[in-house]
Amino acid sequence: MASSLCMNSLVPLSSSSHSRNFTQTSLSSTSLILDNNNNSLRTTTSTTLKPIVVVGNPPTFVSAPGRTILAVGDLHGDLKQARSALEIAGVLSSDGQDLWTGGENVLIQLGDILDRGEDEIAILSLLRSLNKQAKAKGGAVFQVNGNHETMNVEGDFRYADSGGFDECSDFLEYISSSEDDWETIFTGWVDVSAKLKEDRTMSTNHWGPWNLVKRQKGVIARSILFRPGGILACELSRHPVVLKVNDWVFCHGGLLPHHVAHGLERMNKEVSEWMRDPNTNDSTLQLPFIATRGYDSVVWNRLYSRDSPDLMDYEAEQVSSILEETLQAVGAKAMVVGHTPQTIGVNCKYNCSIWRVDVGMSSGVLNSRPEVLEIIDNKARVIRSERDRYSELQAAAYT
Repeated sequence: MASSLCMNSLVPLSSSSHSRNFTQTSLSSTSLILDNNNNSLRTTTSTTLKPIVVVGNPPTFVSAPGRTILAVGDLHGDLKQARSALEIAGVLSSDGQDLWTGGENVLIQLGDILDRGEDEIAILSLLRSLNKQAKAKGGAVFQVNGNHETMNVEGDFRYADSGGFDECSDFLEYISSSEDDWETIFTGWVDVSAKLKEDRTMSTNHWGPWNLVKRQKGVIARSILFRPGGILACELSRHPVVLKVNDWVFCHGGLLPHHVAHGLERMNKEVSEWMRDPNTNDSTLQLPFIATRGYDSVVWNRLYSRDSPDLMDYEAEQVSSILEETLQAVGAKAMVVGHTPQTIGVNCKYNCSIWRVDVGMSSGVLNSRPEVLEIIDNKARVIRSERDRYSELQAAAYT
Protein backbone atom coordinates (compact mmCIF):
# COMPACT_ATOMS: atom_id res chain seq x y z
CA MET A 1 0.00 0.00 0.00
CA ALA A 2 2.68 2.48 1.03
CA SER A 3 4.73 1.80 -2.09
CA SER A 4 2.04 3.40 -4.25
CA LEU A 5 2.30 6.76 -2.48
CA CYS A 6 3.53 9.50 -4.81
CA MET A 7 4.91 6.85 -7.14
CA ASN A 8 2.50 7.05 -10.00
CA SER A 9 1.35 10.65 -9.97
CA LEU A 10 2.52 14.13 -9.22
CA VAL A 11 0.75 15.58 -6.21
CA PRO A 12 0.19 19.31 -6.84
CA LEU A 13 1.62 21.77 -4.36
CA SER A 14 -1.54 23.64 -3.49
CA SER A 15 -1.49 27.31 -2.65
CA SER A 16 -3.76 26.63 0.30
CA SER A 17 -0.92 24.84 2.04
CA HIS A 18 1.54 27.61 1.25
CA SER A 19 1.70 28.70 4.87
CA ARG A 20 1.26 26.51 7.88
CA ASN A 21 2.02 26.56 11.57
CA PHE A 22 3.74 23.77 13.42
CA THR A 23 1.99 24.85 16.60
CA GLN A 24 -1.31 26.59 16.35
CA THR A 25 -1.49 28.37 19.68
CA SER A 26 0.71 29.59 22.49
CA LEU A 27 0.29 27.65 25.71
CA SER A 28 -0.14 29.56 28.95
CA SER A 29 -0.53 28.76 32.61
CA THR A 30 -2.18 30.91 35.27
CA SER A 31 -1.32 30.96 38.97
CA LEU A 32 -3.60 32.45 41.67
CA ILE A 33 -1.74 33.96 44.66
CA LEU A 34 -3.70 33.85 47.95
CA ASP A 35 -3.10 35.38 51.41
CA ASN A 36 -3.49 33.51 54.72
CA ASN A 37 -7.26 34.05 54.63
CA ASN A 38 -7.53 32.64 51.11
CA ASN A 39 -8.18 36.10 49.69
CA SER A 40 -6.91 36.67 46.20
CA LEU A 41 -3.88 38.92 46.00
CA ARG A 42 -2.88 38.75 42.33
CA THR A 43 -2.90 36.49 39.32
CA THR A 44 0.27 35.71 37.36
CA THR A 45 0.36 34.32 33.86
CA SER A 46 3.35 32.74 32.15
CA THR A 47 3.30 32.25 28.39
CA THR A 48 5.45 29.94 26.32
CA LEU A 49 7.24 30.98 23.16
CA LYS A 50 5.20 32.11 20.19
CA PRO A 51 4.42 29.41 17.60
CA ILE A 52 6.83 28.50 14.85
CA VAL A 53 5.45 29.73 11.54
CA VAL A 54 6.53 28.11 8.28
CA VAL A 55 5.97 29.72 4.88
CA GLY A 56 6.38 27.80 1.63
CA ASN A 57 5.92 24.26 0.43
CA PRO A 58 8.62 23.01 0.81
CA PRO A 59 9.45 25.19 3.81
CA THR A 60 11.39 28.29 2.75
CA PHE A 61 10.93 30.98 5.39
CA VAL A 62 10.61 30.10 9.07
CA SER A 63 9.85 32.37 11.99
CA ALA A 64 10.93 30.66 15.21
CA PRO A 65 10.79 33.34 17.92
CA GLY A 66 13.10 32.79 20.88
CA ARG A 67 14.23 29.35 19.74
CA THR A 68 17.71 27.89 19.97
CA ILE A 69 18.80 26.77 16.50
CA LEU A 70 21.07 23.74 16.18
CA ALA A 71 22.76 22.96 12.85
CA VAL A 72 24.23 19.56 11.96
CA GLY A 73 26.29 18.91 8.84
CA ASP A 74 26.65 16.00 6.42
CA LEU A 75 25.81 12.55 7.84
CA HIS A 76 26.40 10.25 4.83
CA GLY A 77 24.64 7.11 6.01
CA ASP A 78 26.37 6.80 9.40
CA LEU A 79 23.57 6.31 11.93
CA LYS A 80 25.92 5.89 14.90
CA GLN A 81 27.65 9.21 14.24
CA ALA A 82 24.32 10.87 13.46
CA ARG A 83 22.99 9.81 16.86
CA SER A 84 26.16 11.10 18.53
CA ALA A 85 25.76 14.48 16.85
CA LEU A 86 22.10 14.72 17.88
CA GLU A 87 22.93 13.76 21.46
CA ILE A 88 25.66 16.40 21.57
CA ALA A 89 23.09 18.89 20.28
CA GLY A 90 20.82 17.92 23.16
CA VAL A 91 17.89 16.89 20.98
CA LEU A 92 18.13 13.08 21.17
CA SER A 93 17.90 10.87 24.23
CA SER A 94 20.99 8.80 24.99
CA ASP A 95 19.04 5.76 26.22
CA GLY A 96 18.52 4.25 22.77
CA GLN A 97 14.81 5.16 22.71
CA ASP A 98 15.29 7.87 20.04
CA LEU A 99 13.23 10.41 21.96
CA TRP A 100 13.23 14.13 21.21
CA THR A 101 14.83 15.98 24.13
CA GLY A 102 15.18 19.37 22.45
CA GLY A 103 11.98 20.92 23.77
CA GLU A 104 11.11 23.98 21.68
CA ASN A 105 14.48 24.07 19.91
CA VAL A 106 14.88 23.96 16.13
CA LEU A 107 17.20 21.38 14.54
CA ILE A 108 18.45 21.87 10.98
CA GLN A 109 20.33 19.16 9.08
CA LEU A 110 22.36 20.54 6.16
CA GLY A 111 21.93 17.68 3.65
CA ASP A 112 24.00 14.78 2.29
CA ILE A 113 22.35 12.09 4.37
CA LEU A 114 22.67 9.77 1.37
CA ASP A 115 25.69 7.82 0.03
CA ARG A 116 28.96 6.58 1.60
CA GLY A 117 27.14 4.70 4.40
CA GLU A 118 24.71 1.86 5.02
CA ASP A 119 22.00 3.51 7.16
CA GLU A 120 20.76 6.29 4.89
CA ILE A 121 17.04 5.52 5.07
CA ALA A 122 17.32 4.84 8.81
CA ILE A 123 18.66 8.38 9.34
CA LEU A 124 15.83 9.82 7.23
CA SER A 125 13.42 7.77 9.34
CA LEU A 126 14.95 9.00 12.60
CA LEU A 127 14.74 12.65 11.58
CA ARG A 128 11.11 12.24 10.48
CA SER A 129 10.29 10.68 13.86
CA LEU A 130 12.10 13.44 15.74
CA ASN A 131 10.25 16.11 13.77
CA LYS A 132 6.91 14.61 14.76
CA GLN A 133 7.95 14.54 18.40
CA ALA A 134 9.47 18.04 18.23
CA LYS A 135 6.26 19.56 16.85
CA ALA A 136 4.36 18.21 19.82
CA LYS A 137 6.79 20.06 22.10
CA GLY A 138 6.75 23.33 20.18
CA GLY A 139 10.03 22.65 18.35
CA ALA A 140 10.85 21.54 14.82
CA VAL A 141 13.27 19.56 12.67
CA PHE A 142 14.19 20.74 9.18
CA GLN A 143 16.36 19.19 6.49
CA VAL A 144 17.82 20.78 3.39
CA ASN A 145 18.68 18.59 0.43
CA GLY A 146 22.30 18.32 -0.66
CA ASN A 147 24.01 17.27 -3.87
CA HIS A 148 23.94 13.59 -2.91
CA GLU A 149 20.17 13.72 -2.53
CA THR A 150 19.74 15.24 -5.99
CA MET A 151 22.29 12.84 -7.48
CA ASN A 152 20.32 9.83 -6.27
CA VAL A 153 17.08 11.22 -7.69
CA GLU A 154 18.93 11.59 -10.99
CA GLY A 155 19.93 7.90 -10.75
CA ASP A 156 23.61 8.59 -10.02
CA PHE A 157 24.55 5.87 -7.54
CA ARG A 158 28.35 6.10 -7.88
CA TYR A 159 28.84 6.89 -4.20
CA ALA A 160 26.30 4.46 -2.76
CA ASP A 161 27.68 1.99 -0.24
CA SER A 162 27.10 -1.76 -0.67
CA GLY A 163 25.25 -1.70 2.64
CA GLY A 164 23.14 1.16 1.30
CA PHE A 165 21.97 -1.03 -1.58
CA ASP A 166 21.12 -3.77 0.94
CA GLU A 167 19.08 -1.30 2.97
CA CYS A 168 17.14 -0.28 -0.15
CA SER A 169 16.29 -3.93 -0.88
CA ASP A 170 15.15 -4.52 2.68
CA PHE A 171 13.15 -1.29 2.79
CA LEU A 172 11.33 -1.98 -0.47
CA GLU A 173 10.32 -5.43 0.76
CA TYR A 174 9.27 -3.95 4.10
CA ILE A 175 6.96 -1.29 2.67
CA SER A 176 5.51 -3.69 0.09
CA SER A 177 4.37 -6.08 2.80
CA SER A 178 3.14 -3.52 5.33
CA GLU A 179 -0.48 -2.40 5.65
CA ASP A 180 0.27 0.55 7.91
CA ASP A 181 0.07 4.18 6.88
CA TRP A 182 3.18 5.76 5.39
CA GLU A 183 4.21 7.79 8.43
CA THR A 184 4.00 4.77 10.72
CA ILE A 185 5.97 2.67 8.26
CA PHE A 186 8.63 5.29 7.68
CA THR A 187 9.20 6.42 11.25
CA GLY A 188 9.37 2.78 12.36
CA TRP A 189 12.08 1.87 9.86
CA VAL A 190 14.97 3.01 12.05
CA ASP A 191 14.11 0.20 14.50
CA VAL A 192 13.17 -2.39 11.88
CA SER A 193 16.35 -1.84 9.89
CA ALA A 194 18.57 -2.52 12.89
CA LYS A 195 17.02 -5.96 13.34
CA LEU A 196 17.17 -6.77 9.62
CA LYS A 197 20.80 -5.70 9.43
CA GLU A 198 21.63 -7.92 12.38
CA ASP A 199 19.84 -10.88 10.77
CA ARG A 200 21.61 -10.24 7.48
CA THR A 201 25.01 -10.18 9.14
CA MET A 202 24.28 -13.51 10.85
CA SER A 203 22.97 -15.16 7.69
CA THR A 204 25.15 -17.77 5.99
CA ASN A 205 23.76 -16.52 2.66
CA HIS A 206 25.28 -13.08 3.15
CA TRP A 207 28.24 -13.04 0.76
CA GLY A 208 29.19 -9.43 1.16
CA PRO A 209 29.60 -6.81 -1.58
CA TRP A 210 30.65 -9.36 -4.23
CA ASN A 211 27.26 -11.05 -4.40
CA LEU A 212 26.36 -9.73 -7.85
CA VAL A 213 22.76 -10.95 -7.76
CA LYS A 214 22.23 -9.26 -4.42
CA ARG A 215 23.88 -6.09 -5.71
CA GLN A 216 21.67 -6.04 -8.82
CA LYS A 217 18.62 -6.41 -6.61
CA GLY A 218 19.82 -3.51 -4.51
CA VAL A 219 20.42 -1.27 -7.54
CA ILE A 220 16.91 -1.98 -8.85
CA ALA A 221 15.39 -1.28 -5.43
CA ARG A 222 17.34 1.97 -5.09
CA SER A 223 16.21 3.08 -8.54
CA ILE A 224 12.56 2.37 -7.72
CA LEU A 225 12.77 4.25 -4.42
CA PHE A 226 14.71 7.32 -5.52
CA ARG A 227 13.65 7.90 -9.14
CA PRO A 228 11.43 10.97 -9.65
CA GLY A 229 8.03 10.01 -8.27
CA GLY A 230 9.55 7.18 -6.22
CA ILE A 231 8.49 7.00 -2.61
CA LEU A 232 11.82 8.21 -1.21
CA ALA A 233 12.17 10.88 -3.88
CA CYS A 234 8.79 12.12 -2.69
CA GLU A 235 10.05 12.05 0.87
CA LEU A 236 13.05 14.17 -0.15
CA SER A 237 10.73 16.53 -2.04
CA ARG A 238 9.29 17.65 1.29
CA HIS A 239 12.58 19.39 2.04
CA PRO A 240 14.00 22.59 0.52
CA VAL A 241 17.42 23.30 -0.93
CA VAL A 242 17.55 26.62 0.89
CA LEU A 243 15.89 27.60 4.14
CA LYS A 244 15.80 30.92 6.00
CA VAL A 245 15.16 30.66 9.72
CA ASN A 246 14.87 33.99 11.49
CA ASP A 247 17.96 35.96 10.43
CA TRP A 248 19.96 32.95 9.21
CA VAL A 249 20.00 31.18 5.87
CA PHE A 250 20.84 27.49 5.54
CA CYS A 251 21.81 25.55 2.42
CA HIS A 252 24.12 22.70 1.49
CA GLY A 253 26.66 24.32 -0.81
CA GLY A 254 26.13 28.06 -0.81
CA LEU A 255 23.66 30.72 -1.91
CA LEU A 256 24.66 33.30 -4.52
CA PRO A 257 23.03 36.57 -5.65
CA HIS A 258 21.55 35.05 -8.82
CA HIS A 259 19.91 32.32 -6.73
CA VAL A 260 18.18 34.98 -4.64
CA ALA A 261 17.13 36.83 -7.80
CA HIS A 262 15.61 33.59 -9.13
CA GLY A 263 13.48 33.38 -5.97
CA LEU A 264 14.00 31.05 -3.01
CA GLU A 265 10.43 29.73 -2.91
CA ARG A 266 10.43 29.31 -6.68
CA MET A 267 13.69 27.37 -6.57
CA ASN A 268 12.53 25.09 -3.75
CA LYS A 269 9.26 24.42 -5.53
CA GLU A 270 10.99 23.62 -8.83
CA VAL A 271 13.26 21.05 -7.17
CA SER A 272 10.36 19.56 -5.23
CA GLU A 273 8.18 19.19 -8.32
CA TRP A 274 11.03 17.61 -10.26
CA MET A 275 11.51 15.04 -7.48
CA ARG A 276 7.80 14.26 -7.31
CA ASP A 277 7.07 13.93 -11.01
CA PRO A 278 7.31 10.30 -12.26
CA ASN A 279 7.20 11.56 -15.85
CA THR A 280 10.04 14.04 -15.55
CA ASN A 281 11.83 12.75 -18.64
CA ASP A 282 8.69 13.02 -20.75
CA SER A 283 7.15 16.20 -19.35
CA THR A 284 7.73 19.89 -19.66
CA LEU A 285 9.40 19.96 -16.23
CA GLN A 286 13.05 20.82 -16.61
CA LEU A 287 15.84 19.70 -14.33
CA PRO A 288 16.25 22.61 -11.87
CA PHE A 289 19.78 23.40 -13.05
CA ILE A 290 20.21 26.54 -10.96
CA ALA A 291 19.75 24.54 -7.77
CA THR A 292 21.09 21.08 -8.57
CA ARG A 293 23.62 21.20 -11.40
CA GLY A 294 26.84 23.06 -12.07
CA TYR A 295 29.69 24.28 -9.90
CA ASP A 296 27.73 27.37 -8.85
CA SER A 297 24.41 25.66 -8.09
CA VAL A 298 23.02 25.79 -4.55
CA VAL A 299 23.94 22.20 -3.70
CA TRP A 300 27.36 22.12 -5.44
CA ASN A 301 28.78 25.58 -4.74
CA ARG A 302 32.05 25.57 -2.74
CA LEU A 303 32.90 29.26 -3.07
CA TYR A 304 32.51 29.99 0.63
CA SER A 305 34.21 26.80 1.82
CA ARG A 306 37.63 27.23 0.26
CA ASP A 307 40.43 27.79 2.74
CA SER A 308 42.23 31.14 2.76
CA PRO A 309 45.58 29.76 1.51
CA ASP A 310 43.79 28.79 -1.71
CA LEU A 311 42.74 32.37 -2.35
CA MET A 312 44.67 35.45 -3.31
CA ASP A 313 43.83 38.55 -1.26
CA TYR A 314 41.79 40.11 -4.04
CA GLU A 315 39.92 36.84 -4.57
CA ALA A 316 39.05 36.66 -0.87
CA GLU A 317 37.76 40.22 -1.04
CA GLN A 318 35.61 39.30 -4.04
CA VAL A 319 34.17 36.28 -2.24
CA SER A 320 33.45 38.39 0.83
CA SER A 321 31.70 40.95 -1.36
CA ILE A 322 29.58 38.27 -3.04
CA LEU A 323 28.63 36.84 0.35
CA GLU A 324 27.69 40.27 1.68
CA GLU A 325 25.59 40.99 -1.41
CA THR A 326 23.80 37.65 -1.05
CA LEU A 327 23.02 38.14 2.62
CA GLN A 328 21.70 41.65 2.01
CA ALA A 329 19.52 40.40 -0.83
CA VAL A 330 17.97 37.66 1.30
CA GLY A 331 17.80 39.75 4.46
CA ALA A 332 20.04 37.51 6.57
CA LYS A 333 22.85 38.12 9.04
CA ALA A 334 24.79 34.95 8.25
CA MET A 335 24.76 31.73 6.20
CA VAL A 336 25.36 28.13 7.27
CA VAL A 337 26.59 25.52 4.77
CA GLY A 338 27.79 21.92 4.63
CA HIS A 339 29.18 20.06 1.60
CA THR A 340 32.93 20.58 2.08
CA PRO A 341 34.55 18.68 5.00
CA GLN A 342 36.35 21.00 7.38
CA THR A 343 39.38 19.23 8.83
CA ILE A 344 39.65 21.83 11.60
CA GLY A 345 36.03 21.33 12.62
CA VAL A 346 33.07 23.68 12.43
CA ASN A 347 34.36 27.17 11.73
CA CYS A 348 33.41 30.58 10.39
CA LYS A 349 34.91 32.96 7.85
CA TYR A 350 34.47 36.49 6.46
CA ASN A 351 33.75 38.05 9.87
CA CYS A 352 31.68 34.99 10.70
CA SER A 353 29.17 35.75 7.96
CA ILE A 354 29.56 32.15 6.79
CA TRP A 355 29.67 29.05 8.99
CA ARG A 356 30.93 25.72 7.59
CA VAL A 357 29.49 22.76 9.54
CA ASP A 358 30.47 19.67 7.54
CA VAL A 359 33.16 18.00 9.66
CA GLY A 360 33.20 14.72 7.70
CA MET A 361 31.84 12.79 10.68
CA SER A 362 30.67 9.77 8.69
CA SER A 363 32.93 6.71 8.73
CA GLY A 364 32.60 6.85 4.94
CA VAL A 365 34.30 10.26 4.88
CA LEU A 366 36.72 11.27 7.67
CA ASN A 367 35.13 9.50 10.64
CA SER A 368 35.78 12.66 12.63
CA ARG A 369 34.31 13.75 15.93
CA PRO A 370 30.76 15.11 15.53
CA GLU A 371 30.30 18.83 16.09
CA VAL A 372 27.21 21.04 16.14
CA LEU A 373 26.61 24.75 15.59
CA GLU A 374 24.37 26.36 18.20
CA ILE A 375 22.66 29.71 17.59
CA ILE A 376 20.98 31.55 20.46
CA ASP A 377 19.75 35.12 20.07
CA ASN A 378 21.96 35.53 16.99
CA LYS A 379 25.03 34.38 18.91
CA ALA A 380 26.74 31.33 17.41
CA ARG A 381 29.09 28.86 19.02
CA VAL A 382 30.43 25.37 18.33
CA ILE A 383 29.44 22.41 20.51
CA ARG A 384 31.97 19.56 20.48
CA SER A 385 30.71 17.54 23.43
CA GLU A 386 27.67 17.34 25.68
CA ARG A 387 29.69 19.16 28.33
CA ASP A 388 30.03 22.16 26.02
CA ARG A 389 26.28 22.74 26.16
CA TYR A 390 26.61 23.81 29.78
CA SER A 391 29.78 25.89 29.48
CA GLU A 392 30.34 29.41 28.25
CA LEU A 393 32.19 29.07 24.97
CA GLN A 394 33.44 31.93 22.88
CA ALA A 395 30.57 33.00 20.66
CA ALA A 396 30.19 35.18 17.61
CA ALA A 397 27.49 37.79 18.08
CA TYR A 398 25.43 39.42 15.30
CA THR A 399 23.80 42.78 15.73
